[in-house]
Amino acid sequence: MPLAALVTTSVLLTACGSSGDGSGGGSGRPKSGGTLTFAVGSDAGCVDPQQVGSNESIYSVRQTVDSLTDQDPKTGKIVPWLAKSWDINANATAFTFHLRSGVTFSDGSELTAQVVKDNFDAIPKLGPLGVLAQGFLSGVQNTAVVDPLTVRVTFKQPNAQFLQATSTHSLGIESSASVQKSPQQKCSDGVIGSGPFVLKQYVQNQSITLARRAGYDWGSSLWTKKGEAYLDKLVFKVVPEAGVRAGSLQSGQVDAISSVGKANEAALKGGQVTLLRRANPGVVFGLGVNNSRPLLKDVKVRQAILAAIDRKQIADTVFPTGTRPATSVLAHTTPDYTDLSSDLAFDAAKAKSLLEADGWKAGSGGVRTKDGKKLSLTISWFPNAATNQPALELVQQQLKAVGIDVVLKQGQVSEFATTLQGGNFDLVWSNVTRSDPDILRSSFSSQLANFYRLPASSLDTALSGQAATTDSAKRAQLVAEAQKVIVQNAYDVPVVELQTQLAVSKKVHDLEFDSGSRIQLHDTWIG
Repeated sequence: MPLAALVTTSVLLTACGSSGDGSGGGSGRPKSGGTLTFAVGSDAGCVDPQQVGSNESIYSVRQTVDSLTDQDPKTGKIVPWLAKSWDINANATAFTFHLRSGVTFSDGSELTAQVVKDNFDAIPKLGPLGVLAQGFLSGVQNTAVVDPLTVRVTFKQPNAQFLQATSTHSLGIESSASVQKSPQQKCSDGVIGSGPFVLKQYVQNQSITLARRAGYDWGSSLWTKKGEAYLDKLVFKVVPEAGVRAGSLQSGQVDAISSVGKANEAALKGGQVTLLRRANPGVVFGLGVNNSRPLLKDVKVRQAILAAIDRKQIADTVFPTGTRPATSVLAHTTPDYTDLSSDLAFDAAKAKSLLEADGWKAGSGGVRTKDGKKLSLTISWFPNAATNQPALELVQQQLKAVGIDVVLKQGQVSEFATTLQGGNFDLVWSNVTRSDPDILRSSFSSQLANFYRLPASSLDTALSGQAATTDSAKRAQLVAEAQKVIVQNAYDVPVVELQTQLAVSKKVHDLEFDSGSRIQLHDTWIG
C-alpha cells in the first residue's frame, strides 16, 4: 500500500479533541425534513469518494455511496450493508460477497455483481488520487461474477485486511456509468452512487450540496432508521478560518463545524452547542524513524528518544481538550490495539542513562557527543495541521533536556510523499488513519514500501501472519506482538493520538462517528 499518500491525506484534518464521544444534543422523537448546514475547513477539489482522502471532504462525499460492508465503531466488527453475507476461504485469498437484491443507483440502474467487478477492475487505473482504494486492492488477481448477485475477489497472497477495506468510503460502490468516466471527470462532476444522499451541486472551494435520495431502502445494518434519511438536504460550506466557523455556529448560520481547535473551545462550550470527539484509529501522530541513518541504527539512541518525550505535557499543552497521549503505536480506537503505556512512560533519567551507557557524554551547550560526533538529529515536518509546529517545539525542548540536539525542518505539504520515498530524513512527524491493524504492515513491514528503512526481523513474521489469518484471536495475538516489537525497539516514536473534534448545534440529533472517526448522516435529524 502506498503509505506516503495515506499519511499525506490522513493528516489534512487538524488534530482535535473535545467533551463528548457520541451524537448531537437533546432528545425527542425523530422527524423528517430540514437542511443541515455544515462548515468545513477545506475542500480537496474532488467529489469522487474513491479518490478523496481528506476528512473534510469525506464528510460529504461519504453520504453518496454505500459500501459492501460496514464496521461497528464500538467493536470493530464487520457487518452487512450492500452485501448481506460473505464467505472467506481458509487462507484469506478469496472473498465471496452475496449482494442484496433490489438496490438501485440514483440513475435507476441496478446493483449487480458485474457492477462491483467494474468498480474493482477500474480502481487500479484511478491515478494519483486513488491511492487509498488502490492500496486496499493491491495484489488482486481477479474479480469474478459468480452469478448476478454473487461476486468473488481473489488475491495472489493472503489478505485478511480486505474485508475491513470493503467497509471504507474508498471502496464505495459507484454505478457502471460513473466507473467509465475518467478520474478527472469523476472528481469534478461527482459520481452516481446508491447512497442515502445525491450530489446536487459542487462549487470548488465553496460548497457541496446533497439532497435526500427518494426511495432509499438498503442502509447499513448499523443504522437505526430504515428506508430514507431524515434530512431533506445537506450543505457543506468551505470556511477556512476556525474562528469564523465557530462564530457561524454560535450565530446559527450553520448547524455543525469541523476541526474545532483549542482556541475556540471555551467560546463553544455550554449554551446551544455540543462538542463531539473521537480519536482517529490507525498509527498515532509521532516521529517516523529512518532506521537506516547512522545515529538511528543504534537502538539505545532510539529508546532514549522514546523515554525522553513527555507525551502528556504535549497532549495537554498543544492539543484540544481530551486528546490522549499515545499508549501504543496504534490509537486506542483501532481494533486489536494493545496498551503499552508502561513502555511509553516519560523517564528523562532513563533516557540519560541509556545514552551514557552507550558512550554519549555531555558536551558543550548541553549536547552529547561520542567519538567527536554530536548527537544531533533533524525532524522533518509539514504544515498540514495547526498543532504540528508547537508540538514539535515541545519535543525539541524535551530532547534537548537529555542532551539530544534537534533541528526542525519545515517542508511543503506537496513534498511529503517524495521525502518519505527518497529517505532524505532522520525523523518525520506523521500519522495514518485506518480502522484496521493491517496499517502496521503497510507502514512498517520491511517487505513492502519500507519508507522507514526497518531491517528484516521477527516483526515481518508477525505482520505477514496477521495478514494471512482469519482467526480473530490469532490475529489479535500477532497484532499485539507487532505493536510490542515496534515500541520496544523504538522503530517508531508514538506521541499523541489524532483526535477529530466537531461542534454541533443542540438542535441536531444523532450525528454519529463511524469506525474511521468520520460521520454518518442517514440517521441524523433536526428538531
